[in-house]
Amino acid sequence: MLRPRIIPCLLVHQGGLVKTQAFKDPKYVGDPINAVRIFNEKEADELMVLDIDATVKNVAPDFALIAKLAAECRMPLCYGGGVTMAEQAARIVDMGVEKVAVSAAAIANPYLLTEMAAAVGRQSVVAVLDVRKRTGLFAKGHEVCTHNAKTAHKLDPISLARQLQDAGAGEVVVNSVDRDGQMQGYDLELAMQFKLALKVPVTFLGGAGSLDHLSELVSSLGVVGGAAGSLFVFKGKYRAVLINYPTPEQKKQLCHEALKK
Repeated sequence: MLRPRIIPCLLVHQGGLVKTQAFKDPKYVGDPINAVRIFNEKEADELMVLDIDATVKNVAPDFALIAKLAAECRMPLCYGGGVTMAEQAARIVDMGVEKVAVSAAAIANPYLLTEMAAAVGRQSVVAVLDVRKRTGLFAKGHEVCTHNAKTAHKLDPISLARQLQDAGAGEVVVNSVDRDGQMQGYDLELAMQFKLALKVPVTFLGGAGSLDHLSELVSSLGVVGGAAGSLFVFKGKYRAVLINYPTPEQKKQLCHEALKK
């Protein structure tokens, strides 16, 4: 039976685990391998690890780190950062990683997703879209950006998501730049647009600050992925660093709410 997935998203910067706000000011929150061990104990549904340096610096994936993550992780693992070739994706999957995420490289060349799907299977190919509201006096709607939100693309996010789906993505992750680290809730209106437009599984990231926000997401959209960073690494209004995750009973309630949709 399909059910919503609750996914911690860990950002790696200069080898450490960090959390950002609106893709800026990375705050060090710990060691990524230690965080994986804690999420193992808490039986997380899935784990997403994104290296936020690789694409910006135009370097290859950190295969040494990926090997450590895969060896430690006891849940499905999605890794993204620096992947520009299907051969790299195949190497990462061979290490024991279930999914490989790409963003800038796929936007520049959607055929990369086709090649990746042929190499590792469509179910292991994830397209990540960082989306933010357009700015300017007469600006409307949203735009897609890459390279830690430093590069904007004049592309319609929904049309691009469909294109990447058709090219070979088995899942699309929609990351709200505006809500990153704000902990004020998901952009449900934006999320619904993607949910209605796509046939593949969709995961939403950006804005979750409480279990109520996860509940709002799944009760509004049904069976989707709810990913979060701050929610699972911070505690309280002063954002003390504390790795946490919903209890089995809380996850059961979220599943019940999603199935009512």
